[in-house]
Amino acid sequence: MAERPWHSGTSASCAKRRSPMEWEGWPRRGREGLIMHMKVRDVMSRQIVSVNGCTPFRDVAEVLHTHGVSAVPVVDGEGHVLGVVSEADLLRKEEFREQFYGEGYRPPLRVRLRERIGSPGRSPAVKARGETAAQLMTAPAITARPYTSAVSAARLMSEHGVKRLPVVDDEGRLEGVVSRTDLLKTIVRSDEEVAREIRDDIVESALWADTSHVRVSVADAVVTLSGTMPRRGDVLTLVRMTERVNGVVDVVDRMAWERDDTPEDG
Repeated sequence: MAERPWHSGTSASCAKRRSPMEWEGWPRRGREGLIMHMKVRDVMSRQIVSVNGCTPFRDVAEVLHTHGVSAVPVVDGEGHVLGVVSEADLLRKEEFREQFYGEGYRPPLRVRLRERIGSPGRSPAVKARGETAAQLMTAPAITARPYTSAVSAARLMSEHGVKRLPVVDDEGRLEGVVSRTDLLKTIVRSDEEVAREIRDDIVESALWADTSHVRVSVADAVVTLSGTMPRRGDVLTLVRMTERVNGVVDVVDRMAWERDDTPEDG
């Protein structure tokens, strides 16, 4: 068992405003846009823990329990990732279930379904008899590269039902670990940041309308839009754009308009 630290190493004028259609296509910092160009290296943890193939079962279990992680990479003497041992791998052994989870524990439905349809690596029965990390691990490991986009890493986690990905260099050596929590940090922003983006990038830049009477306030990620605009269509566009900004949980529309230019229903 080896714990290995890794050190890392103004208001726009009307002439600059974009039409709503143009705004839909330009590089934005919205819910998808902020992390679109974010790389795994920007959010991964370099202070990581790993085990080697000979690490005993009980020591692997202790690593997960002590460090509060759901999985740990298995590496060789040169740091190449051989596989990953997860809680799901260890829970196949009754003694681990009883020591850390109590009698009667059943793995999550997701884990049971993966076992039923089959997954790469050793069979559950073989893993249940395993005594070392090499015998227990899932191999090959699902990994990411430092230059993998955060979006792609999130997709990998979702597709394979994992919470953590080892990050490896081009030679397969361990450089870090990226978790769901790390990725979530990329979409957590302060109320001030959210309000500034809405004012600068939408209210003052993206709408072909008089926005001089629009007010924006944000509290606990809930945006309140108030004031007046010339047309109802402009208000609907403003609300729709605001809903797409990264970090916005909800939008409260208190806007008024001078003219209803939207088609009548029916």
